Amino acid sequence: MNYKFIRNIIGILIGNTLYALAVLLFIVPNGLITGGSTGLSIGAQHLLGIPMTLFLSIFNILMFLLGLLILGKTFALTTLISTFYYPLILSVFEKTIGYTQMTTDPLLAALLGGVMIGVAIGLVIKCNASTGGMDIPPLIINKKTGIPVSVSMYAFDFLILLMQVFYTNREMVLYGIVLVATYTIVLDKVLVVGKAQTEVMIVSKEYEQINDMIIHELDRGTTMLKSISGYMKNEYPVIMTVISNRELPKLNYLVLNIDEHAFMVVSKVNEVKGRGFTFKKEYIES
Repeated sequence: MNYKFIRNIIGILIGNTLYALAVLLFIVPNGLITGGSTGLSIGAQHLLGIPMTLFLSIFNILMFLLGLLILGKTFALTTLISTFYYPLILSVFEKTIGYTQMTTDPLLAALLGGVMIGVAIGLVIKCNASTGGMDIPPLIINKKTGIPVSVSMYAFDFLILLMQVFYTNREMVLYGIVLVATYTIVLDKVLVVGKAQTEVMIVSKEYEQINDMIIHELDRGTTMLKSISGYMKNEYPVIMTVISNRELPKLNYLVLNIDEHAFMVVSKVNEVKGRGFTFKKEYIES
């Protein structure tokens, strides 16, 4: 059992624990509505009188079996922990801290609950796992039809929100939309934490000197792209490199020291994979 596997297990447990705390501290005490399997369980509790933990246990097991049947064993293994741990930890918190209302302001509860849920789901996904439940149908639809997971997931969340109109007022539906929007935004941010980099493209007649500087002083790789300027028809190669965000000021300073007329295009990149980023650097001796 290696370090990465243990780290992933811990991340999955922490993520599901945060999710359960968000439900107990912000969502249920303030009567908020949400999407996903939690939204369904809240609906089942209000409309049918089925306890949340019981509904979640049965529903997650059914979704797990469906995922195993259609998506395969590898998927099943990654969702196994979440499928059984989340209802368990929710039940433990119900019996210990109970449904504690941290704030009486529903908007604040929606924002804070959304942040916690977004961080929770993001942690689980970054550990190469799934939270199970309503995450599974969008994955199945994607496999069978090619419809993006995010599209069907948003559609399911919207339908679950509408379902809860039967036992709550319209204002709560709006707070539910705020909650879903918040955890969706936070989720996207969590998924790129530590992975975002900066792409820089440089056009200069001193391209050879700038290229050597990037390689030897910044210790970054470069790619020379063939280009022709639109007005003067100069054939200067465009230097493309990817650096960390904190290296950008240094690169800018060094480039302008070499050529104060250099043209630079700076872009934010959500994720970079390859040697020097996700793989160890290797130096080839000439």
